Amino acid sequence: MLAAGLGAAPAAMAQSAGIASMADYSGPDRQQKLEEAARKEGELLIYTSATVEDMTVLIDAFEKKYGIKARLWRAGGEKVTQRTLTEARAGRNEVDILETDGIELEALHREGALQPVKSPYQADLMEGAVRPHGDWTATRLNVFAMAYNTDLVKKEELPKTYEDLLDPRWKGRLGIEAEDLDWFATVVGELGEEKGLRLFRDIVEKNGISVRKGHTLLTNLVASGEVPLALTVYNYKAEQLKNKGAPLDWFTIDPAIVRANGVALAKGAPHPNAALLFFDFLLTDGQRILLERNFVTTSKKAQSKLNQMPMKFVDPAVVLDENAKWAKLYDEIFTKRSR
Repeated sequence: MLAAGLGAAPAAMAQSAGIASMADYSGPDRQQKLEEAARKEGELLIYTSATVEDMTVLIDAFEKKYGIKARLWRAGGEKVTQRTLTEARAGRNEVDILETDGIELEALHREGALQPVKSPYQADLMEGAVRPHGDWTATRLNVFAMAYNTDLVKKEELPKTYEDLLDPRWKGRLGIEAEDLDWFATVVGELGEEKGLRLFRDIVEKNGISVRKGHTLLTNLVASGEVPLALTVYNYKAEQLKNKGAPLDWFTIDPAIVRANGVALAKGAPHPNAALLFFDFLLTDGQRILLERNFVTTSKKAQSKLNQMPMKFVDPAVVLDENAKWAKLYDEIFTKRSR
């Protein structure tokens, strides 16, 4: 877990105060002020864990619309967090905007590395997309779904509750991804911890489980028939394979568990107005672009069948605070008993 929060030198504090004045500004001339100031800054730097291909499409559209250069540094979410904190602790603020996994953004919030933002476009997002502290906002979702091979499983056989997985028909037919402890913690929380843990122990004891590393791999194994029913795939990937003709479909047990990716403004951002303009862009035009690229978006104006179900957000605070507990339980219940 990350150490104590960042200190702030007087100059950095003054800069943060200046950023804050615009980050929570809601006057009718907000857009005009942002665009004018952003064009004077002329550029911004984005740290992201998204693919370069996906971010390039977003950046190209942003640059075309505003004429502001957006530079990109891409790495895994953990490395994005480490680089951001290392630079901030050295007083070398370089990043303007962060676009990465919500758990990493929550860790950066705890370190005091992010600047709260109030955007008028947050009102267009689904409930739960804006964190209570305002330091980051969810823009896209990984929706955990169950996927099944349509040649091997009849639609009328599908479980409607997690308790239905106790049915003997599922013996030797279940699969799960190797590291979905955040999904597990959230589902068990919904069921009640004692009841939920007992239920999943009973499911694995009675019917077994195949543990596979990687959501794409697990989805492909459903399509091939090696895993007739998978408990934790991402619904967009299952939809992609289905649309390509694979004998596969997906469904959710309400509420669907979702893991958020989001956007945040770095505290001490050297190009704060350009950063805020990009922040707003991700909540507006960016949502349409992401939807076109098969992402599950958080905007209520960018809807698809991929997000039309009751949802429960993974609480990143629980994942950070109780990671060791849930990793141990996941290993005991699923990994060590994999068949």
